[in-house]
Amino acid sequence: MKFEKYGVKPTRHGFAQGLVELGEENKDVVVFGADVTGSVKTSEFQKKFPERFFSIGIAEQNATTIAVGFALSGKVSVFSTYSAFAAFRNADQIRVSVCYNDANVKIGGGHSGVTVGPDGATHQSLEEVSWLRALPNMTLVVPCDFEETRKAIKLVGRMHGPAYVRFGRSDVPMFTTEDTPLEYGKAQVFKEGNDVAIVANGIMVWRALEAAQKLKENHGIEARVINNAFVKPMDEHTITNAAIECGCMVTAEEHQVIGGLSGAVAEVVAKNFPVPIEFVGMKDTFGGSGEPEELMEHYNLNWQAIYASALVAIDRKKNGFKKVRKLIDIPEYSENL
Repeated sequence: MKFEKYGVKPTRHGFAQGLVELGEENKDVVVFGADVTGSVKTSEFQKKFPERFFSIGIAEQNATTIAVGFALSGKVSVFSTYSAFAAFRNADQIRVSVCYNDANVKIGGGHSGVTVGPDGATHQSLEEVSWLRALPNMTLVVPCDFEETRKAIKLVGRMHGPAYVRFGRSDVPMFTTEDTPLEYGKAQVFKEGNDVAIVANGIMVWRALEAAQKLKENHGIEARVINNAFVKPMDEHTITNAAIECGCMVTAEEHQVIGGLSGAVAEVVAKNFPVPIEFVGMKDTFGGSGEPEELMEHYNLNWQAIYASALVAIDRKKNGFKKVRKLIDIPEYSENL
């Protein structure tokens, strides 16, 4: 597949459009808001289907429990707010009321990652993937752009059971189209290559494609780029094949590397075919206030970090496990950019 950027748009707009389309095809879809409907764009559903929208106010735990009640009565319940609140403030309700009951509740985790920007560390959810993927019955999706987010909420809305779709606030590149595949529990190979596998999700997928292009231009390295939108269930087949055929890997996410996509990929690889892996993401730190792109650069959530990590992974592959891994700071590879 060949991808080109054809515009920019927030993934929250994709969530909103997909939610409206889901409501059009299924009259049992009901949506619950938590006083930030304009921000996470569930207001679009409210405009189209006011009789199926319920504003619960700043009461995330109540909203989740009410959504469960509707779901157990036969409805498809969708609740959305900032992911910092959707995932953590009502953690007990998600675990017991939603997942233990295998309730048909879909949660939209908006304004995720450091790209929330000036809202600062308290509103920058960087840990929810780690714990949500540990919950039984939970489906967890981290789409990469507007179009994939539109598809993601529709896809999980058609299946039964708990699901969480993670999306963001700021403009991000649009590069997938209506024809780009999105299948339940499947990772998609966006670029073929056998020198190193780059596994990414969310807004880091475009940066992975940029890094792959630079690796080819500067070193003749053919990187395989995998869009791993479904963190749960994980596509073990695609990830294991990448480990076998490429011999080394890099993961990239706008999230803590501890337990997130990095942890999920490492678990699969450690079990099935161990290879060197480098991790690009938040390194056990909170975010901060700033403009989205400034924060992405500050925390090395960029193509340069993926590029440098790929060179480290390839070096480790060539030297084998007999060579003890040396921790290398990203700036030390700047001469290769």
